[in-house]
Amino acid sequence: MSENIRHFRDLRVYQSGMEAVISVFDRSKGFPDEEKYSLTDQIRRSSRSVCANLAEAWRKRRYPRSFVSKLNDAEAEAAETQVWLEVAQRHGYISQQEFDELDLNYENILGMLVKMAAEPSKWTIESK
Repeated sequence: MSENIRHFRDLRVYQSGMEAVISVFDRSKGFPDEEKYSLTDQIRRSSRSVCANLAEAWRKRRYPRSFVSKLNDAEAEAAETQVWLEVAQRHGYISQQEFDELDLNYENILGMLVKMAAEPSKWTIESK
């Protein structure tokens, strides 16, 4: 684990996830009112859950399997967000360019999550 990372907020993947949360929230403000209790809630929930699961994973670093499990949860939420983004784009709520930008952000987030889960020993705390 890097010496400079002392908190989940120091993780590049968390920072990217939080930037994505803000982008998703801002773009979802323009969704139609009839989507308020469906698409808008779903996309906001799943995008926020990526960061929430990362925070939980970080606090479970003493338990590698739990750490990886929470990373997998974050990965699933990121993929779910990609689905909702595609739905929004296909309905015309966001442009193709907005979709492409956000989808690429989530692909990068997913890549970082997969890498962390594949090498948990770089991130977890050794039991003594």
